[in-house]
Amino acid sequence: MELSVKKVLLHLGLFLVTFVTTTLAGAEWVYGKSIFMEGYGWQDFLSGMSYSVPFLLILTAHEFGHYFTAIHYKVRTTLPYYIPLPPFQLMFGTLGALIRLKSKVETKQQNFDIGIAGPIAGFVVALGVLGYGFATLPPPEYVYQFHPHYEQFGLDYASHVYSTENMEEGTIDVIIGKNLLFLFFEKFVADPARVPNVHEIMHYPYLFAGFLSLVFTSINLLPIGQLDGGHVLYGLLGYRGHRIVASIVFVAFLFYSGLGYIDYFGPNPDPVWTIFFYVGFLYFCLMGLGRPWKDTLMYAMLIFTSQFLLSWMLPGIHGYSGWLLFVFLIGRFIGISHPPSEIEAPLTPERKILGWIALAIFVVCFTPAPIEMIVSTPPAP
Repeated sequence: MELSVKKVLLHLGLFLVTFVTTTLAGAEWVYGKSIFMEGYGWQDFLSGMSYSVPFLLILTAHEFGHYFTAIHYKVRTTLPYYIPLPPFQLMFGTLGALIRLKSKVETKQQNFDIGIAGPIAGFVVALGVLGYGFATLPPPEYVYQFHPHYEQFGLDYASHVYSTENMEEGTIDVIIGKNLLFLFFEKFVADPARVPNVHEIMHYPYLFAGFLSLVFTSINLLPIGQLDGGHVLYGLLGYRGHRIVASIVFVAFLFYSGLGYIDYFGPNPDPVWTIFFYVGFLYFCLMGLGRPWKDTLMYAMLIFTSQFLLSWMLPGIHGYSGWLLFVFLIGRFIGISHPPSEIEAPLTPERKILGWIALAIFVVCFTPAPIEMIVSTPPAP
């Protein structure tokens, strides 16, 4: 496949910009060194590479897994488009990367192979990054360089500093969630005495970069539509099976994400118009199911009512509203169903095993609540 110099320069330029933005983000997340701070210098920038290099390494392995598999099947494709994000506070430096297929994929096997190659390649590299990160954890006193006032409490600082009463007004406390793979590394690879608190993981660049990569991997492996996991599911179950399972997974994902919204506003939302806004949001997301508008509206009302009753009867059950953006993108733009392939030959047994392994990777990578942020407020008088 021929690539023009102009196109190569475009992709290279996007990569370099993304490298800069992720390095800036790494310096801020890990070391608290923002480019907007006075005195920010070259060494501060270089410090962010401990985050950007492993993060982009995993991301690049993922995209070139797709790319080289497509080339193998003589499917015309672009080089990866890296998506940079501006170096604003609490940004990760990138929204990921993607390739665009420029010719049709004819068989179900080709679709499966191209779809699964990316997450498998990225996951293997992520295992190496996380394995190294957990095997080389610094001593627990490492966090004192970022929070000098922790030292007065000793290694028992966690019981003193994370309550909102003890935080300065306006301070943002970032809590990183855990998935099954993180728990495995903590139990079988890391020194238990050095495992970081969930409030401090962003200060461990290999762990933080690996964690974000797993979040990206789990999103891609959602067995919905034409996401990588959707291609895998389509290969395993075919058109009809994919449509049924993908619809169920999508509705469950929407339900769980929406519970976070209900949690945020509580059982008595004020103003009341937020209810109508939320039901409308559900309706637009559910349009991806391809049902008549009356059925779609009924589903939206049913989901809202169920969420409201569940949060009222079982207040200990919580969702994660941070997923709502992805739910909306899937429902309105990516789609829930998968178009049929021209050649529907069944997968080989080896590919079927690999497909179930990929769905297992989704399970161990998925974090129900990846990142939570708590902003401290002054106590009520």
